[in-house]
Amino acid sequence: MTNSRSQASAPLARTAMAFVLAGGRGSRLMELTDRRAKPAVFFGGKSRIIDFALSNAINSGIRRVAVATQYKAHSLIRHLQRGWNFLRPERNETFDILPASQRGDGQNWYLGTADAVYQNIDIIEDLAPRHMVILAGDHVYKQDYEHMLQQHVESGADVTVGCIAVPRMEATAFGVMHVDTNANIVAFLEKPKDPPGIPGREDLALASMGIYVFETKFLFEQLRRDAADPDSQRDFGHNIIPYLVKHGKAVAHRFERSCVRSSQEAVPYWRDAGTIDAYWEANIDLTDVVPGLDLFDRDWPIWTYAEVVPPAKFVHDTEGRRGEAIASLVSGGCIVSGGSARRSLLCTGVHLHSYTKVDGGVLLPYVDVARGARLTNVVVDRGVRIPEGMVIGEDPIEDAKRFRRTEKGICLVTQAMLDKIEA
Repeated sequence: MTNSRSQASAPLARTAMAFVLAGGRGSRLMELTDRRAKPAVFFGGKSRIIDFALSNAINSGIRRVAVATQYKAHSLIRHLQRGWNFLRPERNETFDILPASQRGDGQNWYLGTADAVYQNIDIIEDLAPRHMVILAGDHVYKQDYEHMLQQHVESGADVTVGCIAVPRMEATAFGVMHVDTNANIVAFLEKPKDPPGIPGREDLALASMGIYVFETKFLFEQLRRDAADPDSQRDFGHNIIPYLVKHGKAVAHRFERSCVRSSQEAVPYWRDAGTIDAYWEANIDLTDVVPGLDLFDRDWPIWTYAEVVPPAKFVHDTEGRRGEAIASLVSGGCIVSGGSARRSLLCTGVHLHSYTKVDGGVLLPYVDVARGARLTNVVVDRGVRIPEGMVIGEDPIEDAKRFRRTEKGICLVTQAMLDKIEA
C-alpha cells in the first residue's frame, strides 16, 4: 500500500481534529437528493459517500471528528449514529454531529462553509486540537491526511489546500489555483467559467479538493475576521482561501503525495460523483475486473454502518429463469430469483424476480424488480418497486417522458415518478 506507516509515526494526526462539511444538498443529483443530503447518498453497495472522508480521517490516525449537517439531515444523522458510534471519550476520542441550530444571535442556519465552523468555535475550543483538517463530505477517494499535516507544518503555511489535476473544463465546478515552483498558491479562482491551465499542461487545471489544513488558533482568527465582514459569503472557497492567498501564505498539497493505493490501484483515484452520470459511472466502474478504486483493500478499510442481513441468495436454474450475476457487485440481503444482473451494482436487500434482466444498473437498497422487467443503464432510488414487465433504458423518447434521463442516456427512477405513471 502506498504511503503506509505506523501509528507511532503519526503524532500530528493524533492532535488534530477533522471537521467534515456535510450540509449540502448536491442539487446536480436531482431527485436522488430530494430526501437526503449528498453525503448520505449510497455508494458502492453498502457505504454512503461521507464514509470515505470519515474513513480517511480514522485511518490517518485522527480521533477527534465533527460533522456539520444542514440540508435534510435525518438520513445522514441516523447513519452517523449507527455507523460511527465506536469512537470513545474514555480513549480521548470524540465524534460530534453538529446540525445547524439556534444560536445566541438568533441565527439558525449555516450561511456558508466557513460559517459552519465559525458557529461551532466554542465546541472546538473545548477539545483544543492543535490543527484543523477541514473536509468536504461528498467525495470518493482514499487519502492519508497525516502527509498533508506534515507538509503544512514543514512549509510554515497559514493554510494548506488539497488539490488534484483535472481536465481543464471539468474544473468549472471547483476552486482553481495557480502555484509557483515551491507549491505556493499565487492565485485562487472559485468555480471559474474558463479555468486557467497548469503551465506546461494547458489541458489540465489544478482543482481544490475542498480539503484545508489550519493551525486551530489561526483558523479561529480568520473566521472571526471574516464574520465581521458584512460583504463576506462566509465561505472557504469564496472568502477565506482567496484572502490568505493575497495576505498570507497558502500552499498547495498535491493529492498524489498522500493518496492511498493498494497494489490493485494503478493511479490515484478521486471522484466527485455529483451528477447522475458521474454517480452511475463511479458505481459501475467498481464492477470492472480491476477497478480504479479498490474497496477490498484491508489495509485502508472504508468504515460504514453494517446492516445485519442474511447473505445474498441466487435461486432457480432453468434456461431463461436462472438466478445469476455477471461482472456485478451484489450486497447482503439480495435475492436474485430467476433473474439476471450484468455489469450492475445491487445494494442491500435488492430483489430481482424471475425473468428480470438488469444491465448497467445501480439499484439502491431494497429495490424490488417484478417479473419480466428489463432495466438498462439506470439508477433506481431506495425502496422503489418496478412493476411487472416494465422496460426502462431501451426507448429514449419514452424514458424521457417518464423518468429523469441524462444526456448520456442514464435513467434515474424514483417511486414518485412511477406513481405518476400509474396515476
